[in-house]
Amino acid sequence: MTARLPDSYFDRMYANSADPWQLATRWYEQRKYAITLSMLPQRRYQHAFEPGCSIGTLTALLAGRCDHVTAMDVAAAALEIADVRLRADGCSDSTRDRVTLSRGSLDDPWPPGPFDLLVLSEVAYYLEEELLAETLRRGCLRLTRGATVIAAHWRHVVADYPLTGDQANRVIAATPSLTSLGGYRDRDVVIEVFDTDSAASVAARDGVPGAVCGPSEEG
Repeated sequence: MTARLPDSYFDRMYANSADPWQLATRWYEQRKYAITLSMLPQRRYQHAFEPGCSIGTLTALLAGRCDHVTAMDVAAAALEIADVRLRADGCSDSTRDRVTLSRGSLDDPWPPGPFDLLVLSEVAYYLEEELLAETLRRGCLRLTRGATVIAAHWRHVVADYPLTGDQANRVIAATPSLTSLGGYRDRDVVIEVFDTDSAASVAARDGVPGAVCGPSEEG
């Protein structure tokens, strides 16, 4: 097996369907996006990076929380569909203006940023463990101080993928520059949120009396 799934794998998927994972129609996906967005500790972000954006379903939602989103995918067909989606009814012109679409893989050199939000949604398990770990060690050091990293992955085994969702999230959690803020897990999906600083809780950031400021609130 190569260090990651080849681009041709995804080209074949989109050749057979404009939405091969039914991202725009499945309740599983809609629910997962809602949980993902609700777990973001900041009300608003300046610049998000979303590698593996596929057809832009989550991208459009992120644009509502971010001044700008840089979204990337290896499949040209997926990016074309994402562009149409971001211009369609329900997405304002300003939404499309806030999104930059580019072609590339998570392990390619990241766009210049700077980014205060990294979204790893159903993408990290396409890489083998060593490549994923090295990519994150290198890339996360370039995130702004106090940036958020959120990782959401399918937990069931997919024979084609180098990692399971649980394995991918464990690699992400082991990235030296990241501090865990919390997580959600059920039979289907694992979603975890991290910070590039020893951040205060959401309540502490919001000035709620009695909220603990350091990372020891669970102790």
